[in-house]
Amino acid sequence: MGFDHRVFRRGRLRVLAGLAAAGLIVALPPATVTSADVRAAPAVSRPPLAGKIVGIDPGHNGLNYTSPAFLARKVWNGREWEGCDTTGTRTAGGYTEARFTWNVAVYLRADLIRMGARVVMTRNGNKGLGPCVDTRSRILNRAHASVSIDIHADYGARSGRGFTVLEPVADGPNNKVIGSSRRFGRDVHAMMLSGTPMRISDYYGRNGYTSRTDLAGLNLTTMPKVLVETGNMNNAADAALLVTPKVQRAIAAALAAAIARFLTGH
Repeated sequence: MGFDHRVFRRGRLRVLAGLAAAGLIVALPPATVTSADVRAAPAVSRPPLAGKIVGIDPGHNGLNYTSPAFLARKVWNGREWEGCDTTGTRTAGGYTEARFTWNVAVYLRADLIRMGARVVMTRNGNKGLGPCVDTRSRILNRAHASVSIDIHADYGARSGRGFTVLEPVADGPNNKVIGSSRRFGRDVHAMMLSGTPMRISDYYGRNGYTSRTDLAGLNLTTMPKVLVETGNMNNAADAALLVTPKVQRAIAAALAAAIARFLTGH
C-alpha cells in the first residue's frame, strides 16, 4: 500500500487541531496592527509545558555494534538479568534503528522545547555506545521527569506492518505509575494513528497495544512511560516510510501532541 498524502495531511491537521485545542499553537496577530489592537492585546501566555520535565529514550546507539562485550554485560531489569543493550535492527537497505530513533528524538526534543518543556535525553548523539538499558531508566528517574517515552522500531515478519504501544506491568519500582502509563499510552496510540501514516500493528500485540514484563525501561520507571514500536523495519512499506525525514518529523509531532495532551489534560 502506497503513502496516501491526503490521509497524511488530514492526520497532520488533526494533530495541529489537538495542539490548538490544548493552547499549544498561538494565532498570529493581524497584518495591520492599530493602537486599539495593542490596548486590547492579552498578555503573552505561559508556554503550555513550562515547568514540565520530559524524558526521551532513543533506543540503542550508533556504535553499539562495535562492542559485543559491552552489549553482553548483564544488568538487572527489575525482574531478571538481561544484556546491557542490543545493536537494534535495520531495514533491508541498511538504515539502522539507532539512526531512526535518534532523528525522531531530536525532532521531538525541539518540539517540546518550543512548548516550554525541559527535555532530558538518555544519550547525546548517535556515535557512541550505550548506555545500558538500566542506566537509561535511572537517568530519567533521577531527572524527575513528568513523563517519558522510549522510541523504537521493530523487526517482525516481513508481511507485518504497523505501530505498537508497549505498556509496563507492575513489578515494584513502577507500581505507582501503571495506571498513568496506560493513560499516556492511549494518548500515544491516538496521536500516532491520527497524525502519522503508520497504521495499527497487524502482527504484534492486540489493537496496537501489548504489555511487557522484560524491559528495564518499563520495569524500572518511576514516572509514566511507554515504549512505542513505531513500525516494522523488516516490512518494505513500513521501512520506506520510517527512513524519510517527513515521516520522522510526523512521528515526533505526534509524540509531542500525545505528551502535551497527557500533561495538560487536553
